[in-house]
Amino acid sequence: MNRTLVLLIAFLVLGGGVFWYFTQGEDEKTTLAGADRDFAVKNIEQIHKIFIADRRGERTTLEREGDHWIYNGKYKARPSVVTPLLEAVERVQVKYKPPQAAVENMVQSLATEGIKVELYDKKGERIKAYYVGGSTSDERGTYMIMDGAEQPYVVDMPAWDGNLSVRFRRYGDEWRDKTLFAEEVENIQSVSIEYPKQRNQSFVLESTDDGYEVRPFYDITPQIKRPYREGSAEAFLVNFESVGAEAFRNDYSGRDSITQLVPFSIITLVNKQGDTTQVKLHPIVQENIISHDEKTGDYVLYSSDIERYFADLNGKDFLLSQHLVLQKLLWGYGSFFKDNNLLN
Repeated sequence: MNRTLVLLIAFLVLGGGVFWYFTQGEDEKTTLAGADRDFAVKNIEQIHKIFIADRRGERTTLEREGDHWIYNGKYKARPSVVTPLLEAVERVQVKYKPPQAAVENMVQSLATEGIKVELYDKKGERIKAYYVGGSTSDERGTYMIMDGAEQPYVVDMPAWDGNLSVRFRRYGDEWRDKTLFAEEVENIQSVSIEYPKQRNQSFVLESTDDGYEVRPFYDITPQIKRPYREGSAEAFLVNFESVGAEAFRNDYSGRDSITQLVPFSIITLVNKQGDTTQVKLHPIVQENIISHDEKTGDYVLYSSDIERYFADLNGKDFLLSQHLVLQKLLWGYGSFFKDNNLLN
């Protein structure tokens, strides 16, 4: 009787242990595998470097530098792209563990089409590494698997529907900041605007010990004798605090031809550290609105309906820019003086 009782107790204990093991394995809110489903980084401030790679050979490195991020060690990254990426890194959560029958196809898809993401701290130590793949058929879940793990998961982000991979999958200039000018008024030493075909409206505005000085850009242009319009310099300079372009067009086939033309305007800003930013604007208009004289390089305007410009930034980047954004910069020399309708 005693032997039977002992065996019964042993079977009960063993059975309870087996039951606990399998129920824990099925419970989506517990972790037997542990880190294989812990995708989120709750303290996003600890991340100082993000490396992203895909099967196409694209390599992206984002590094935190003060209050912004640097793309591939050279360019300032675009906040409107980095912010959603960091949000996904911080808030990603497991939606469900897929059925075993679906695992093989998911792993194969992740291996061939997935994006590898590596997150590092300030010391260069790796925090996490995982692969981000395609989406479920309803586009409300995304395939993810930890680097080195065998079990993939379907993940999502609270209060957001869609494929999370779009927040990681960017290429080339899509990561880059499209800012043309971003300078505080107090840090601007000078701004010049040259209109090659309207020389009398070209000018230089410079900060001095007594305030600001406005003078013609060309020496042959007569100086305006009318009274200076108080506050006009500050009103002009504040427009340079945030000026962005619409998109990069560095691969545009007509870039070389356009940059050889005489620009509509050349805007040059020098800050108090001596750094220079120059933007040359080339209007984009229909043939029935503007024509180009190939002999002289002149633009002949038939209308002022210009919606966009090509912006040649420092001779290095070529961007598409909107007139609605840039028009606040396009002042004329006479704009700083009273009675602007008068010639002098």
